[in-house]
Amino acid sequence: MKATTPKPPPIPAEALRQSLRALEAFAGPTVLLDSQGRVLALGADARLLTEERLSPGGSFHEAFTSKEEEIRSALRTQRDAILTLADPGGSAKSRPLRVRATALTEGSRPMGWAVHLAPCHVDPNSREELFHGLWTQDLRMRRLFRIIEKAARTEASVLVRGESGSGKELVATALHTLSARARGPFRAINCAALSPTLLESELFGHVRGAFTGAVRDSPGHFRLAQGGTLFLDEVAELPLELQAKLLRVLETRTVIPVGGREPVSVDVRIVAATHRALRREVEQGRFRADLMYRLRVVPIFLPALRERPGDILPLAERFLAELNARGGRQVLRLSARARRQLQEYPWPGNVRELRNVMEYAHVMGEGPTLTEAELPPEFNEQARPVRLPLSPESAISGPDLPQEIGLEDIHRALAQTRGNRARAASLLGISRVTLWRRLRESGAAPAR
Repeated sequence: MKATTPKPPPIPAEALRQSLRALEAFAGPTVLLDSQGRVLALGADARLLTEERLSPGGSFHEAFTSKEEEIRSALRTQRDAILTLADPGGSAKSRPLRVRATALTEGSRPMGWAVHLAPCHVDPNSREELFHGLWTQDLRMRRLFRIIEKAARTEASVLVRGESGSGKELVATALHTLSARARGPFRAINCAALSPTLLESELFGHVRGAFTGAVRDSPGHFRLAQGGTLFLDEVAELPLELQAKLLRVLETRTVIPVGGREPVSVDVRIVAATHRALRREVEQGRFRADLMYRLRVVPIFLPALRERPGDILPLAERFLAELNARGGRQVLRLSARARRQLQEYPWPGNVRELRNVMEYAHVMGEGPTLTEAELPPEFNEQARPVRLPLSPESAISGPDLPQEIGLEDIHRALAQTRGNRARAASLLGISRVTLWRRLRESGAAPAR
């Protein structure tokens, strides 16, 4: 006769409520399951997040379209998983949630799981890609990688447009590595970091005696990049005089060193980058139109991190894994509030800032869970969360945007809604017309 495993005694209701309150305070929306995967209890946040598709006594897996084996695997491995909520109406709409399970035991006896839930902005069917140092699971970024591959096979000049910290130099390096010039040198210079006189010398070189301190000839970056690629970062910061000299180099494929007379032939591919709109710089007389057309043969636009919100948490976890590998503190998870703050923050410094924030938190905190208290001070002092209206009647429809809602709030709301202005306006409690007017006044939206 087959022996049966004794059924564990039921957990007292008061103990369940206390456990749930403690877990939700620490980890956000939480569902408690028994050892059979049935719902014992769930908090109000979890009920709202799952759109009332979970209730005590019901089966956890029935609320999701994911295969039952995938759900059981998520519970067993206790690692982050993305599960898709089932739609009771049978429509094609789906809503992915990020799920992490924590086993509940009494001694060595399994009692069930605490399942922590978080919103997920990523298509569960999307795939990740690491492309020459740029990681993403965002479809637009993966399409951009294909553009880079095509551009690399040509000799065309490339202009990379993107905010600080978004990975412009990584794009330039990829263009060089994938090109026929990969065996040649790759040189990079920041046009905003040097004075005009020093920048001219660094770019074109100088001859001995050209100026005080020029005790020997210097080849300059163009000649040092012979047969390879020269990356001109922040090219919009070039003074107009140097713009004219750069244009001449591109047209004649020769350079004349500072203090020299004879032109020297150069064979260099140019990749330029800027965080400014060059067309606007041309309109305002700060950049030469003929040089812009020379540099902007193939334009590549790098999206800001806030424009691909589904990459924020996965990137944060990748950076934490790298930091864990160095030894010392081992961070195994992010608290729910830390996740929320990371997703709501506008990331003006983009991926570079995210890496720095993770390193700061890794150093400043202790224990396996990274909490919101360990994030840098600006997360609590300056990063304002998107304000949710208390009710539909609280939406503001007047002509003026209230002082307490700033442009950063609008950008954050647009990032959370993937650019849907109607939904962003609803999040902020303002009308869509008011949101559009504020974007237009700031130059972030084209005038009608």
